[in-house]
Amino acid sequence: MIKLIGIVLSLVLVFGWSRPVMAVSQQASVTQEQLQQGDEWADQAFAATNQGDFAKAEEYWTKIIEQFPTNAGAWSNRGNSRVSQNKLQAALTDYNKAIELAPNVTDPYLNRGTALEGLGKWQDAIADYNHVLELDPQDAMAYNNRGNAKAGLGKWQDAIADYQKSTEIAPNFAFARANYALALYETGQTDSAIREMKNIIRKYPKFADMRAALTAAYWVSGNKGEAESNWVAAYGLDSRYKDMNWVKNIRRWPPSMVAALDKFLKLQ
Repeated sequence: MIKLIGIVLSLVLVFGWSRPVMAVSQQASVTQEQLQQGDEWADQAFAATNQGDFAKAEEYWTKIIEQFPTNAGAWSNRGNSRVSQNKLQAALTDYNKAIELAPNVTDPYLNRGTALEGLGKWQDAIADYNHVLELDPQDAMAYNNRGNAKAGLGKWQDAIADYQKSTEIAPNFAFARANYALALYETGQTDSAIREMKNIIRKYPKFADMRAALTAAYWVSGNKGEAESNWVAAYGLDSRYKDMNWVKNIRRWPPSMVAALDKFLKLQ
């Protein structure tokens, strides 16, 4: 099963699709009407994405690419729409083109890294995130994503360090904090993990991921009342947490956390 945590959590809608990344020679020949049409297609692509219609979004990005083939943003955004459909190899082609056109922009490297994670190519993903950090040492998303890739390799302590750095740079980056809590749990730091989960929930009470994580952690520790209470909230917010395949292979929780939630669901 393809594993897509980076994709689920970290896809970035890249820099504006139009003039900032268009070749100068092309800019001179582009009419205002063409730019307006491109803006309309981009708006429609983003709307389709927000509605979960990634195939339709891909169609609009393809139209933009056909009209503006040197626009790196359009290539990278089409890659995002393809990743969301599990068309990972096709997405890599788009990201490679975006990087060719805009080698010093971070977003295509971040997005390519998530696709590489989806293919289980952890070291290649880490290389992309390392390059992002060379371009921008304060990129919190790159640290979070690199932590995800290191977790994929089972290097949990290294992942924890990256999650900590991500939250140090961006204290309100909720998913980096969540990933940090899950990694703590995986390394046997149960009390610290639960404390971090509770702190996250205090700030973000509708954060389904941490509600489900607290359900699992409380259940195996014998605190069944708290487990049930958090599960009601988690399931009401996001029913996918009842699907262990999704939790394990898409959200990609750590093994110990997956096992704990599985025990709860089987005994519920």
